[in-house]
Amino acid sequence: MAADTPAHLAQGRNAEATAEAHLRREGLDLITRNYRSPFGEIDLVMREGAVVVFVEVRFRASAAFGAPAETIDPRKRARLRATAEHYLQRSKRDSKRPCRFDIVAITGGGADAGLEWLRNAF
Repeated sequence: MAADTPAHLAQGRNAEATAEAHLRREGLDLITRNYRSPFGEIDLVMREGAVVVFVEVRFRASAAFGAPAETIDPRKRARLRATAEHYLQRSKRDSKRPCRFDIVAITGGGADAGLEWLRNAF
């Protein structure tokens, strides 16, 4: 990673890599990272069996001001849904599959990091 990368972007990338590694260990397969649409971005698009899983990764250095998953408000959920619809409209293979939205919430860093995987979060 470049030396001039802002710390919050580096933390976000590290959190996404940690989430992806955890989900792969749990048996999910990666379809794509950082899927972008006019409506927003989905951090990870994965597959668990026949199910397409849209994953939002949230990181907080500490839980002092709330848990990471609490930062996904109704507006963010609507943007994630719209982005997922955009993805599904462009993917013939996945457009007929069931799908769900998961959150991977990471608090802290290093050996003290806590990871919570919320399946079918909304």
